[in-house]
Amino acid sequence: MDWLSPENVVAVGTAVLGIIASAGMVWYERRVPRRKRIGYRVQMDNPIGDDVRSGRANRRLGLFDEAPDMTDATLVLLRIENDGSQGIGRDDYTSPERHGLTAVFTDRTIRGVSVTQPDDTDHLMEHFSPDRGFGYSGNTLRIPRVPLNRGEHFKLLVLLSGGDVGCDIRLVGGIRDGELHPNRSATPDDKPPLFSRASRLITIMLTVCVVTLATIVVARDDTPPPIDCAKGSLEVTGSTAFERVMEGVKKSYEADCEGASINVNSPHGSTAGLRDLDAKGAKWTKNGSPPLVVFSDGPKPPGMLRLKERSVALVVFTLVVNDNVPLKNLSTDEVKRLYRGEITNWHQLGGPDLPVRLVSRDANSGTRQVLQHRVLGRGEMANSSVDCVHKDYPAPVTRCELDGTDQVLDKVAELKGAIGYSELDNAMGAKGLHILSLDGEAPSAEAIADGRSTYPYRETEYAYTYDWPADKSLAERFLDYLIEGPGQSTIRHRRHIPCYSPEGMRLCGKKP
Repeated sequence: MDWLSPENVVAVGTAVLGIIASAGMVWYERRVPRRKRIGYRVQMDNPIGDDVRSGRANRRLGLFDEAPDMTDATLVLLRIENDGSQGIGRDDYTSPERHGLTAVFTDRTIRGVSVTQPDDTDHLMEHFSPDRGFGYSGNTLRIPRVPLNRGEHFKLLVLLSGGDVGCDIRLVGGIRDGELHPNRSATPDDKPPLFSRASRLITIMLTVCVVTLATIVVARDDTPPPIDCAKGSLEVTGSTAFERVMEGVKKSYEADCEGASINVNSPHGSTAGLRDLDAKGAKWTKNGSPPLVVFSDGPKPPGMLRLKERSVALVVFTLVVNDNVPLKNLSTDEVKRLYRGEITNWHQLGGPDLPVRLVSRDANSGTRQVLQHRVLGRGEMANSSVDCVHKDYPAPVTRCELDGTDQVLDKVAELKGAIGYSELDNAMGAKGLHILSLDGEAPSAEAIADGRSTYPYRETEYAYTYDWPADKSLAERFLDYLIEGPGQSTIRHRRHIPCYSPEGMRLCGKKP
């Protein structure tokens, strides 16, 4: 299903994640931060004696050297703050003792404590008295039940001896409907984080989703078929010269349009295909026309009144000659003389001493009819050979007829002195033969499109149906796709000029 495409899944997932994240942040802001919370952090733990095992060496002056037990002394600055969103009163502390919290300095002994607080919290100082539980013994510091409004804090500067710098320091106690926790507030030398951990995580997840969606959108082929698709089966046949285009457009249409089946039915020539279409259409008893499209090099023969045509492309054809004949150009007059049997050996045209062998198409071929109409001005001479090598009866030259373009190219490449004709794109990839220019002009769709060439061996390719196909039928949609839509790229790739292009509208159906 189209809505299950990767980009849609990512887009929906991103939207759902955004909704969940937003709801989660609302819940977090309303529930979690509003809990009563006291956070604490060690902002300084420095040695001030020579014998501190884990401290750096320092320089001292004055009483540091005179006071007893100072050789292993350390100073700790402990910050305690209300980092929740609710105020904390004296009764919110759950300790059974008079004091509210207990600070434990592992492996060290407390020698003295100093309390500091910001200028706007002088009222806190009255709580730090022995009768409120403030005091110390050994490695334990008792901290009173200090009421703290949201954001308020105080600091304890503690002088200790023994132990190492960095030994564990922890606070013990409880808060009703809240918690006591080590916080992540910045020290004086730190930069405060711009976002909380939750905000950073959500931002990263949303960014990954958006980048993934953008990558899919950019990387995918976003050029949809401009023509609506249709389902069903369709047979196409006719011109062997146009077979590669048929095969290419069949693949692209089936890839773009699910449920369509296009069958390229072994083309045997334009005329044969048109006769088959006319016969099937006359016998068709169902509604509409038979699901058959025939391609023809040039217009239909007279008399097939029910066949309807659409111009598809200007197709360029070429004469080809075996590589043993080094000639690269022939005049139109020389070509006419060759096909009338007046030139029987290539040495008559300045080539090697080789007999001329004419490898032609049968009478059903549109490629042959175009040659006769555009170049020769008359029909070819009679067929004189079945195998293209031996004459079956006396004739000026050996001439044979084959069913398809590929057969002609293979035979011309095989026989010394052979000459034949083909659609240009097929001939460009053939080995053992080369293309001939006519009157000094090489076959070139580009040159014809630009108006730089009057090369004569070319013709409009038509698509025929029996009557006009039904509206929205596969035949109609396929032809629209080929003529007006993405099929044009396949036509150009095969060195033809789409009739629906600006240059094609000027050239299709126009006699050179």
